[in-house]
Amino acid sequence: MSTSRNRGRRRVSVAVAAAGAALAMAVLAACGPQDTGADPKPPAATTTAGTTEPATGSADPTTAPATTDPATTPPTTTAAPTTKAPAAPPVEPAVMKVGSTSAQVRELQARLGQLRLFSRTPTGYYGTVTQHSVSDFQERHGLASTGNVSPATWSKLRSLTHQPTRKELYPPIPAKPAGKLDARCMTGRALCVSKTSRTLSWVVNGKVQATMDVRFGSQYTPTREGLFHVDSKSRDHVSTIYHSSMPFAMFFSGGQAVHYSSDFAARGYAGASHGCVNVRDKAAIAKLFDEVRIGDKVVVYW
Repeated sequence: MSTSRNRGRRRVSVAVAAAGAALAMAVLAACGPQDTGADPKPPAATTTAGTTEPATGSADPTTAPATTDPATTPPTTTAAPTTKAPAAPPVEPAVMKVGSTSAQVRELQARLGQLRLFSRTPTGYYGTVTQHSVSDFQERHGLASTGNVSPATWSKLRSLTHQPTRKELYPPIPAKPAGKLDARCMTGRALCVSKTSRTLSWVVNGKVQATMDVRFGSQYTPTREGLFHVDSKSRDHVSTIYHSSMPFAMFFSGGQAVHYSSDFAARGYAGASHGCVNVRDKAAIAKLFDEVRIGDKVVVYW
């Protein structure tokens, strides 16, 4: 009897020991690293002989997943694409423009004349008549109508015309019949200026040597009439009052003189002088300037 009780006690002791060992193993299995908030990696599966057990996570299955309140989440906005205004085309620099004076301007006028866009005699001065002719050419050929000759305008004009001949650059000016000469012009050497015919006649001993177109001062600055004499000459004169060029000036009455006018050459009778006698044929007055002497008569009459 006592032997049976001892055997029973031994079995209970063995069972308790086995249970204690199992409990210790369970406690050791539950001691993992603390959750640091980082996303845990899933633990590897535990393999036993013949069976594979899926690993169980340490997260509390009763904990609800985190949710985001849509009311507190700022809406995502997409920035509108920005568009830049197209850049304005660059303005081409002018090769020639109003006020230019050069042999190239004379060539420009001759080329425009070939296209019947410039009906005047080439002068080499870029005035308003030339400006309007250039604008007309630009409009006809789809170019920016500025009135200035840009590289594109010059290139287009050259492609449509030929190199001007000397006759086209310097066409002969038909001799204009001299008006009725004043009796004071019939003796000696005289510059005879007729306001009626708007001509200047160079007369030596009653014979007309040359005749050229002239214009006079306006009603506010009229050209004086009467008998005068050339008292000074200035080949490259510049007005000290108006600061304008007065080439081949031959003074006869105070500040009034016979001289070449590029404005007269460009605009014709649309303008007026400040009292001087303007000549528009530069070659003709250059020759006259070399022939006239100090003391020669100047007769201005109607």
